[in-house]
Amino acid sequence: MPPLRVALDATPLLGARTGVGVFTNGLLDALAGHPGVEVAGYALSWRSWRSLGAALPAGVRHVRRSMPPQPLRGCWRRWRWPPAEWWTGPVDVVHGTNFIVPPGRRAASVTTVHDLTAVRYPELCHGDPLWYPLLLRRALAWGAWVHTVSSFVAEEVVARLGADPERVVVVPEAVPPVAPAAPEEGWKLAGADRYVLALSTVEPRKDHLSLVRAFDRVASADRGVRLVIAGQEAWGSDRLDRAVAASPHGDRIVRLGYVPDGDRAALLRGAAVLAFPSKYEGFGLPPLEAMSVGVPVVASDAGSLPEVLGGGAVLTPAGDAPALADALAAALSDEGLRARLVAAGHAQVARYSWDRCAAGMVDLYARAVGRAR
Repeated sequence: MPPLRVALDATPLLGARTGVGVFTNGLLDALAGHPGVEVAGYALSWRSWRSLGAALPAGVRHVRRSMPPQPLRGCWRRWRWPPAEWWTGPVDVVHGTNFIVPPGRRAASVTTVHDLTAVRYPELCHGDPLWYPLLLRRALAWGAWVHTVSSFVAEEVVARLGADPERVVVVPEAVPPVAPAAPEEGWKLAGADRYVLALSTVEPRKDHLSLVRAFDRVASADRGVRLVIAGQEAWGSDRLDRAVAASPHGDRIVRLGYVPDGDRAALLRGAAVLAFPSKYEGFGLPPLEAMSVGVPVVASDAGSLPEVLGGGAVLTPAGDAPALADALAAALSDEGLRARLVAAGHAQVARYSWDRCAAGMVDLYARAVGRAR
């Protein structure tokens, strides 16, 4: 049986990579070595498609045609036209890795839904993501299959978008390897050898405001600890600016913005605790990355986090700053708890691998084209 020809949206590889970019890169890299598929990457971009080739993993064909995103999304909001094959050439499957999937003329369509923030909490969204629900409903209407990274999101897609449960498939993503780095380099970036690390895009959904309130309680009793917030600044970050300025312990809150991979690895390896207090999540990579390098994790119980993190983290009610403060204080000072979290975290991370993710996606592609495997 010949391999399936699959074209994936590789736009998330361009620019500063968020969690979707990490997922897209990991999946493309794993698929490139899988005998069941031939993989191509395209970019929904007017100009940046030219630079995509350098970002694609080895073994992934570069689709060298410009796909202007705004006009195309405008068309796909109304019609099943134009088809993806105009750009990709003949393929069996077109896979939208970031909510939006082009219609295929003959190709089956698969779309990855990372979460339903735009449906559940539109007030936490800004810009293009507000169009995702309409585009998803259009894709479902023309028969697209849905890939979700957690059972939690799969259930939401069925309940809130009315998707056919038989066409919604859960394939968890995996944990990218954290590069080697000396913890001391993280301490230099933090300005201290004990710090709580928050590693995510700075936007309202990540609830850094509750984290600052929790840190104020912790810092009052623990004079040696700092809070380090690293991640790309996005909409709403001015609210965090004001919260830090008003904090009585603002001089111990370090804002680093987006950090390159080397600094990210050093911060992770040097952290005393990773805090992940999101209001809503569809998966949650930073806590798993922290677990992989033996850093205790304190997270909210929002969305998929109980499912994805299992017993490897202390979970607190989303938005409950006092509970978050108590959990952080315990994770910083209770050596027995820290040891249990590290052991449980390593066991939880072992459940995820890119090879399993790729195998699951190839099975999904085969189902979408009606090919038994």
